[in-house]
Amino acid sequence: MTTDANADLPATMRAWVVPAPGRIEQVELPVPRPAEDELLIRVRACGVCRTDLHVRDGDLPPHRSPVVPGHEAVGEVVAAGSRAHGPGPGTRLGVPWLRRTCGRCRYCLRGQENLCPSSEYTGWDADGGYAEYVTVPAAYAYELPSGYTDEELAPLLCAGIIGYRALRRADLPPGGRLGIYGFGGSAHLTAQVAIAQGAVVHVLTRSPAAQTLALELGAASAKDSYDRPPEPLDAAILFAPVGQLVPVALEALDAGGTLSIAGIYLSDIPSLDYDRHLFRERTMRSVTANTREDGREFLAAAAEDRISATITPYPFDRADAALDDLAADRVNGVAVLTMPR
Repeated sequence: MTTDANADLPATMRAWVVPAPGRIEQVELPVPRPAEDELLIRVRACGVCRTDLHVRDGDLPPHRSPVVPGHEAVGEVVAAGSRAHGPGPGTRLGVPWLRRTCGRCRYCLRGQENLCPSSEYTGWDADGGYAEYVTVPAAYAYELPSGYTDEELAPLLCAGIIGYRALRRADLPPGGRLGIYGFGGSAHLTAQVAIAQGAVVHVLTRSPAAQTLALELGAASAKDSYDRPPEPLDAAILFAPVGQLVPVALEALDAGGTLSIAGIYLSDIPSLDYDRHLFRERTMRSVTANTREDGREFLAAAAEDRISATITPYPFDRADAALDDLAADRVNGVAVLTMPR
């Protein structure tokens, strides 16, 4: 790393980039300079999300190439643009998935900024947190609750927030029965929120280690993804990006139940049988990103009731291994890249 003699910041930094679908490599890049409304963050930790895997593997069409992935970054403010209002240098902030919206379209004006057609995303439209430094528009950075380490906070910034929105979209009644399909980073956080709210949670996942973790966190049962839960479900959330599980989850719903599909990517859904899967007012809903209000609500809940993130740490230099392990379901909980201090 070289040093810019005209500033306190280094001139270059280490970063991981996706130069083409299916590849990720470590390179040296210039340290970004924040735009007028942006903050520059020195990254301390960054979560490894399944969306990063979709960016690496080309499941999501490239929006920027090459791009630095990562959208669960925790770090400290080190510089600010001339119009960036917010906490000063040294403040710990979170850099999330949602990076910008237009603020003028009908979706933004009615509180659905997650549907903004001009929305931009960290680690997809702009370089993200698999780097020593990252920029973030000040209006989209999150203040973070105290009492958590950087590594514990990182997965809350996407896995936690998206799971929270998925839980809201599932319309789970008070004290209701919730099925969770797939039990990775987002699911194991969402389960804790639901249990804290009084829900009975049944986990359906193929991983024996994830089944054990689910029971340790308070799930009422943990079975294979294609097993029938022990009782009809009032709501279900599908976290696994497996379209074949959609009819499985719908058939497990009680009358009037709702399936919320949490992923940004899903493999093809098989044909549905109307009577078995949808009749009696079963509902299927997708989840698209999140609003900033979702994030603020979730982080406020995390400040009030501690959420235990099960972390598998990886040194920054092993980001490629972290993604490979995530793809092979070798990560229990959530992988987090840690920066040397």
